[in-house]
Amino acid sequence: MKHRAWLSLGSNLQAQHYLRAALDELRERFGTLLVSPAYRFPAVGFVGPDFINLAVGMDTELDAPALNDWLHALEDRHGRRRDVPRFSSRTLDVDIVLFDDLVTHGAGPLCVPRKELTEAFVLKPLHDIAPDVREPVSGQRIAQVWAASPARGQYFERVDLA
Repeated sequence: MKHRAWLSLGSNLQAQHYLRAALDELRERFGTLLVSPAYRFPAVGFVGPDFINLAVGMDTELDAPALNDWLHALEDRHGRRRDVPRFSSRTLDVDIVLFDDLVTHGAGPLCVPRKELTEAFVLKPLHDIAPDVREPVSGQRIAQVWAASPARGQYFERVDLA
């Protein structure tokens, strides 16, 4: 069975290198990707270099927990450290934001929809590629969530990953 996953990717350490590498691996494993523009955002929760964030839409035969495990292994292959505080600089951060119409907030590491969905660093790139996708808890389209966001009127610098 095919599922539609919407991911958030970010990095603030050699960001362009690690984001390009992650996109290459995602394409190799899952095929065609829908990729948003990349944007620069300030670090959230700590003082550090700006992050570069983007969103990806893709189809997968994996269920959400298996995809989450695969994405954690992707992060690990690209130097993601898990022995540092949660809010710290990182080479690669890849999260499942939406997965079909799944809603899960279990005790494990998987939380869908991702609670950061309303943060500009997740919402802006996702809105660029999936404005008509519905957030399964509220039933609102991503365009509606973005329209209600206090960040909507802000300027976000686009970053070329080339």
